[in-house]
This record gives sequence, C-alpha cells and structure tokens, in this order.
Amino acid sequence: MSPLRAAAAVAAALPLLAAAATHTVTIENMKFQPEALQVKKGDQVIWLNKDLVPHTATAAGKFDSGAIASGKSWRWTAKSAGTVAYVCTYHPGMKGSVTVK
Repeated sequence: MSPLRAAAAVAAALPLLAAAATHTVTIENMKFQPEALQVKKGDQVIWLNKDLVPHTATAAGKFDSGAIASGKSWRWTAKSAGTVAYVCTYHPGMKGSVTVK
C-alpha cells in the first residue's frame, strides 16, 4: 500500500474511532445508578426509569427531562465540558452528576 493510500485509510478510520458513545443511567430504588458519570463531548446519556413512579433528571439551566414515566427513558447529548449536578424534582434526595471531558 502506498503511503498516500495508507494515510487516506487512517483518515477514513478516525471518525469511527471518535464516534460518540451512549451511557445509561438507571433510575431504580429511588436512586440514579451510577450516581456519578463521566462522558465525552458528543456522548449521549439515557436515563431509564425502572421505578414504579415518575422521576425527572433536572439540572438548573442545563437540562430538564420533564416527567420520565415508569418504563420510559429520556436522552441528552453532552455538548460542553464541565460537571453538571442534577436532581429529581419530585424526589430532591435523588442526586447525580455528569462530568463532561
């Protein structure tokens, strides 16, 4: 393979290596699991409610899922670096965080 073709092959593979990941936060037993999550910019986070009651994933000024009914989910895409703390507005003792690198 010529050096030019090899470089083209590497360039074509780079987007596949940098593809966004999907992370799941399970809502169960009145907890966010995992409570703390680290992701990269462009990754998606899905909150999946396995409890019998609705919950929210709410970070003031950053995101608000609204009510996530039992058996339903909500998705958010990480766009900027930093740590975002969030709560369930129905159950304020339920807390979590997402750190975006």
